[in-house]
Amino acid sequence: MPDGQQVDVPATDMAPTASTASQPVNFRTLDLNLLRVFDEVMAERNLTRAAATLSMTQPAVSNALRRLRDALHDELLVRVGYGVQPTPRALEIWPSVRSALDGLRTAVQAEAGFEAAASRENFVLAMADATAAALIPPLVRRLEAEAPGVSLRARPLLTRDPRGALAAGELDLAVGYFPAAIAAIDTSTMQQGVSEPYAHQRLYDGEYVCVMRADHPLAAAPLDLDAFCAARHLLVSFSGRPFGFVDEALAGIGRTRRVVLTVNQFFTAGQVVAQSDLLTVLPHHFVASTGIADQLCTRRLPLELPVVHVDMLWHRRHAVRPAHAWLREALVAAAGSVYTSVPVQSV
Repeated sequence: MPDGQQVDVPATDMAPTASTASQPVNFRTLDLNLLRVFDEVMAERNLTRAAATLSMTQPAVSNALRRLRDALHDELLVRVGYGVQPTPRALEIWPSVRSALDGLRTAVQAEAGFEAAASRENFVLAMADATAAALIPPLVRRLEAEAPGVSLRARPLLTRDPRGALAAGELDLAVGYFPAAIAAIDTSTMQQGVSEPYAHQRLYDGEYVCVMRADHPLAAAPLDLDAFCAARHLLVSFSGRPFGFVDEALAGIGRTRRVVLTVNQFFTAGQVVAQSDLLTVLPHHFVASTGIADQLCTRRLPLELPVVHVDMLWHRRHAVRPAHAWLREALVAAAGSVYTSVPVQSV
């Protein structure tokens, strides 16, 4: 049945009344198996994919959600487009449900370990397209060879601080440049002596270059700071703010540049500068992955930038999950296959 099919979604035309929503939940009679179905549908926002992951039929998933809705006196998930949208009550309880399920899974699997070949794990990762272009191909080769039943869902990275999404259980791992978030984690741990609920590990250090079209007027000679600042720029910005780490570095030496366009994907940036007079700054390794490297020219940046560390960040509730540990090791290996020097340090 296609993903767009709507008849299976257990939703009514009316939200529960205040008197119904306030009815107490009888936890003693609650079928806890329903929470596992709820967790998977919340992660997928789609009944077809959730049913496939759970090895259930769509009617069975729909029936489970209907029973849970009746037990909790809330619609929980309502139809929207080709999927479902959670109610405020569903968003409220989901982090606790996912945390509890993770704890149970850890307790049950701790002794058995992780059998990659037999696993049906489903991981959700967030990363920028430039990072995905480097890490996903070797990661997929690892899955095909060792864990053919494991599934990955790679989502776009929309923030430099993914801790909220990790805490809510929306992500298993985030990979990217998170200087402020990691500094906050390390500072809290060192100064307050409190164990932060997040952990991180370095994957590699990225080198950024200025990129322009191959026949750009500035492509004929080395790029100097005056020409760089005088040009019109495109910025890859996950938040949409026209100010990034290059602008921070320029501000530190009393200079500015004019950002006339922001996009949220490195691939889009490459396509745009190949057909315009705009300059952009991209990870050096990504240029070869654009498919149009012959149409682009790279130049060393005419200013010093801080080292761009690419880290993976996760919630500590996953720390002892054998499957999650396997995924982290696989990502480290994927990075090592792409970059010659990959420092490995966990905090």
